Amino acid sequence: MLTGKNILLGVSGGIAAYKMADVASMLVKQHADVHVVMTEAATHFITPETFKVLTKNKVYVDVFDEPSDDPTCVPHIQLGRSADCILIAPATADIIGKIANGIADDMLSTVVLPAGCPVLIAPSMNVYMLENPIVQDNIRKLKDFGYKIIEPALGHLACGYDGKGKLPAPEKLVECVLLEAAKEKDLAGKKVLVDAGPTEEAIDPVRFITNHSSGKMGYSVARVAAMRGAEVVLVSGPTNLGTPEGVQRIDVISAEDMYQAMVKEAETADIIVMSAAVADYRPATVAENKIKKNGNEDMTSIPLTRTKDILKTIGNSKREGQIIVGFSMETENLIENSRKKLDSKNADMICANSLTTEGAGYKVDTNIVTLITRAGTDSLPLMSKDEVADKIFDKIKEL
Repeated sequence: MLTGKNILLGVSGGIAAYKMADVASMLVKQHADVHVVMTEAATHFITPETFKVLTKNKVYVDVFDEPSDDPTCVPHIQLGRSADCILIAPATADIIGKIANGIADDMLSTVVLPAGCPVLIAPSMNVYMLENPIVQDNIRKLKDFGYKIIEPALGHLACGYDGKGKLPAPEKLVECVLLEAAKEKDLAGKKVLVDAGPTEEAIDPVRFITNHSSGKMGYSVARVAAMRGAEVVLVSGPTNLGTPEGVQRIDVISAEDMYQAMVKEAETADIIVMSAAVADYRPATVAENKIKKNGNEDMTSIPLTRTKDILKTIGNSKREGQIIVGFSMETENLIENSRKKLDSKNADMICANSLTTEGAGYKVDTNIVTLITRAGTDSLPLMSKDEVADKIFDKIKEL
């Protein structure tokens, strides 16, 4: 997702510097061109040679280390100006203070000053250093100047204390870079509302009716929308998935919960993508206590009642210019049934997929989708759910 992107990693002298080898490797696997600038202190925790092997690029430590083959190249200017995104991690109190106050006395602080790209800073230090009002003031300065702060994690610190100050996991740091640099921000200024996952309809305090939805498709839609610059609200049923970076998540349980949250958020949304597997029926009554076995008799039926149709409700109250996208999961007559849904729900597009097609549907990382609009159909091949999400927003732009 970072093909052709120039990512600069700034590594300062904290014990967590060793974690940045994983970050560099992950970014290279995303096809980024990764360059590393280290402070002198950082070289005591991990060697420049490690990053050189991982990135296949020269690693800079000394501000006066000019390449001998090109005397016109000024690395501390070129590196900063050519980067699509800069990630400084771990960011010690020292480098935070320097950048916040315009001090440029080593290679890393000097590279940051001329940069015109997004700069991500991940503070990592002892909890008492982090809480020092001077450090907090410097962090506030950076935020005011437009630098993006990645909040440190809570946990047991290398110095033996417990508290806030841990460098977040490499996976989170890479997701933050992807959010900033992976895609053009063609949805900037738009609010995208997404629902995802299953709902749970209670039978009694122990049991409920649900379905096999993992939420992966909806979470990919939310993740890609955020990468493309949108303000994203994700209304999620129960899943085991982490919240995508840059996404506001609202957790719900039942179809009624999801209905209330979606109708409220839809009032201010520009684009609504409804991929949740919402229960069509719920038990007519919920037992106050756990239903017990009664001798040898089995409970043979549960009276059900219809849930509210979220897509139809929102479709019927659609504002001018608002785009509404629904999903259709079918086991037969895929296109015919999905096109009926397009009309009956007053949607602008239906994303149809079949449970009977290998590689599509629940709990897998791929999907095979047909995009159905009033202008026609567009059948997509097998691709990752992130790629499907991109195609959905490309089609929305056409609409």
